[in-house]
Amino acid sequence: MIPVSTKSPPRTAARVLRADVRVALDGSTDTVTLHGPTSDLVLRPVRGALRTVLDRLGGEPLPEEELYEGFTPVERRRASVLVARASQLLAYSVLSREEPPLRRELMRLEQTARDAGYEPAVVDAATRVRLSRFALCRSRGGVLVLESPLVKFRVLLTDRGVRELTTALGQPVAAGPAGDGTGLGPQERLDVLAHLVGAGFVEAEAPDGTFASDTEPKLRQWDFHDLLFHSRVRSGRYDGIFGAVYPYQGEIEPRPAVKPVPVGEAVDLYRPLRRDIDARDPSLTAAIETRRSHRTYGERELTAEELGEFLYRVQRVRVHHTPGADSPGIDEVISRPYPSGGSLYELELYVTVLRCQGLAPGIYHYDSYGHRLVLVNDAEVDRGSLLNVASRSVGFDVRPDVLITVTSRFQRMAWKYRAMAYATTLRHTGVLYQTMYLVATAMGLAPCGLGNGDADMSARVLGLDYLEESSVGDFLLGTPGADAPAAGDPGPEWHMVNSPEWSLPGDASFAP
Repeated sequence: MIPVSTKSPPRTAARVLRADVRVALDGSTDTVTLHGPTSDLVLRPVRGALRTVLDRLGGEPLPEEELYEGFTPVERRRASVLVARASQLLAYSVLSREEPPLRRELMRLEQTARDAGYEPAVVDAATRVRLSRFALCRSRGGVLVLESPLVKFRVLLTDRGVRELTTALGQPVAAGPAGDGTGLGPQERLDVLAHLVGAGFVEAEAPDGTFASDTEPKLRQWDFHDLLFHSRVRSGRYDGIFGAVYPYQGEIEPRPAVKPVPVGEAVDLYRPLRRDIDARDPSLTAAIETRRSHRTYGERELTAEELGEFLYRVQRVRVHHTPGADSPGIDEVISRPYPSGGSLYELELYVTVLRCQGLAPGIYHYDSYGHRLVLVNDAEVDRGSLLNVASRSVGFDVRPDVLITVTSRFQRMAWKYRAMAYATTLRHTGVLYQTMYLVATAMGLAPCGLGNGDADMSARVLGLDYLEESSVGDFLLGTPGADAPAAGDPGPEWHMVNSPEWSLPGDASFAP
């Protein structure tokens, strides 16, 4: 085996323009515009050494000494300022140890955040290394890339040997022999690991034999998919196209604002009058302060009239806007009682009736436009399956009058929003939960939002395509049980905080 220096400093990464950056030159004003995937950078005036360094950056990756070759100290300083300004549109390239023309690119690191930076680590050949628990590989633009929600870079694994080395890091391995047989030289393997460790994709084993992503208290409490999701649905460390950009306009037809009504037996629902509700409803403060989750229910059945009023106040379509032919690019939108991003209202309700006076048991779709229930499944076994999942979420056997399954028509959001569509759907689900809680409380009913459900099973029961429309929430509804907590002292394990006078007669808000 070729001896490997355990203290050899890693090679500094070369610099090159990202492959997705386009350079536009206006010779009359010596202005150069770098068009990136999500932003542009205008540089002026660009002439002399600055023009030379931009030309070099647009070619093969070059180490720093070659990038500024032939420059005076003043020219080098000015060129380095330009490189720093364009940093997010440039990539760091780790090169092989051969000299040109045999030199090749091993991997390329692209910034995903403006403030990204790292220093290569000095990796000892005897040190055991392993991919971080948060690292992932995927295909992007035809190239295998390495990413992590902990790192403000992505790595393009351009060399086959580096791809093979990366797969070998799924389990702890000594850095020196890691990747034997990949075609990379021993020092090249340490160069690659130096940059992967320095950036944070790969971890070096601690003296006690552990790795930080397994033992550091903050990291231990993050699940991989949760942290990845968090890093992708807000600006900061994600450089992809983001927001209301209509990515499929002109290519894919948008989903209608109102879902077509399924074919099935329909039941018209009671429509309450606004003046009647105003006359009997408690104040908003009273509804908020007395809201609680009920997991046991009363002997009295929910009535069809109560269910109709509840759905009317929670989910009905209030208005519908359909743009005319003279309004191109305007969305078809609706309005419901709760807010929704872009007025898209992608959420649908399916009502599993277990017992309800005046309504036959069954699984219904709520037609929010016609304010009626449409039967989609009358199989008792499927009602039982949905109820069993709800019981598992609660932790014991629950018997509500009604189980409401909240689904999302995903493409309704994805047609307009990029990178944030699903996150916004989850926000909408929370808004809908709160609306359902407050309306149920105002009506004297017993609500309970659930934290888990079986999207696959519910899609089957409801006759839906999992990728097109499936469940994102579940909600129990019934009448209050006789054993609902009474107002007053909540018990020795609960302690009043802030103003006791906010407690109302009959207040049962102490229980979460």
